Amino acid sequence: MTTELRRLRNYINGEFRDAADGRTIDVVNPATGEVYATSPLSGQADVDAAMEAAAAAFPAWRDTTPAERQKVLLKIADAFEERAEDLIAAESENTGKPLALTRTEEVPPMVDQIRFFAGAARLLEGKSAGEYMEGMTSIIRREPVGVCAQVAPWNYPMMMAVWKFAPALAAGNTVVLKPSDTTPASTVLMAEIIGSIVPKGVFNVICGDRDTGRAMVEHPTPAMASITGSVRAGMQVAESAAKDVKRVHLELGGKAPVVVFEDTDIAKAVEDIAVAGFFNAGQDCTAATRVLVQESIHDEFVAALAKAAAETKTGQPDDEDVLYGPLNNANQLKQVSGFIERLPAHAKVEAGGHRVGDKGYFYAPTVVSGLKQDDEIIQNEVFGPVITVQSFTDEEQAVAYANGVEYALASSVWTKDHARAMRLSKNLDFGCVWINTHIPLVAEMPHGGFKKSGYGKDLSSYGFEDYTRIKHVMTSLG
Repeated sequence: MTTELRRLRNYINGEFRDAADGRTIDVVNPATGEVYATSPLSGQADVDAAMEAAAAAFPAWRDTTPAERQKVLLKIADAFEERAEDLIAAESENTGKPLALTRTEEVPPMVDQIRFFAGAARLLEGKSAGEYMEGMTSIIRREPVGVCAQVAPWNYPMMMAVWKFAPALAAGNTVVLKPSDTTPASTVLMAEIIGSIVPKGVFNVICGDRDTGRAMVEHPTPAMASITGSVRAGMQVAESAAKDVKRVHLELGGKAPVVVFEDTDIAKAVEDIAVAGFFNAGQDCTAATRVLVQESIHDEFVAALAKAAAETKTGQPDDEDVLYGPLNNANQLKQVSGFIERLPAHAKVEAGGHRVGDKGYFYAPTVVSGLKQDDEIIQNEVFGPVITVQSFTDEEQAVAYANGVEYALASSVWTKDHARAMRLSKNLDFGCVWINTHIPLVAEMPHGGFKKSGYGKDLSSYGFEDYTRIKHVMTSLG
């Protein structure tokens, strides 16, 4: 007996459609390794249709008042709350994430973030009107940029979709959003919910692979391309967008240093760092996966962290006692395993270092010590439940090691010395520095990095402003 696969479809101009040429992609549940759905493999005709719909809807949506857009976003937030269990189920099937943690750690922040941007729609700021030249009055207008082509990743399909569409819609833009080819289900459900609230063409979803995303970015219609993904993908988007001078918003990889000084509370630091490193199977560009420990407490810290890893559980979505589920796909499991298989002789696996079970893509909580600054696993993003540990002697060396990678998204400092914490918050070259904590995010504060972690901000008024353009209007008083 065969089970009929669920059929996911694109959402274009207020209706669900198959790909124009009928092509599809199999969608796999990473907790089982089994195909459970098909989604469209969208081509140029589908991209053209979505862009045409978004462009046609833009003038009317642009001309709505901030108060009207606020009401729409508040309705979306309320609808997400009402359909929370449906969204959670779709996201868990997408990703294998624990149902309980998705319910508590993802849906409430998503709803809060939509409501934040609903408020931000009415609070655009800028210079006051005035006579900066005699006989002339100047004013500043902030306007939506136009159609936004947005590509979301597979590690947080729902939340990253919110980070993209909420500020874009709040600012008066229209959207064509593509989920990852491995995680389209929750985004398609979002389209059903949002589509019942916004005018047709304002919000569109097309499914597909990297060629679909490339066609979106290369399309002449969008004024802005936004992607959350790998450095390689970000570089390709920036290069492609440069050909017609599109705006680009990039949130790319990370390799967050976690700098632990000898005066820290080791037990508390280990507990918090283990959660921040292993949560979501380490598939988070801000994950606490690169720990730098002062040499005087190194051995004690490593032993405690290895113990915490051994006590951390991964498993099926309905197990309420697990911290994280599987890696997202077979390629990701291969990548994470490869980092461990290629470890240099001087490295030591203190915990984990192996696949869990033979069903799905689960990987054990892993701690690796004895590493050097130029080791592959220190310099490159693993994106898995693997925490590395290095030793440092003093503050200067800690900063050098922390900054000595190509990524610059997030970091944390663990110390009781306030002055030291303030020095490191200045000297660490990362878009976020947490002190005695790691990974909390709030809608009011910006998230984004430097260097190869990309540019542009998510969340906050800064993220909202990224989806606007500035116009100077000057009028003669004569």
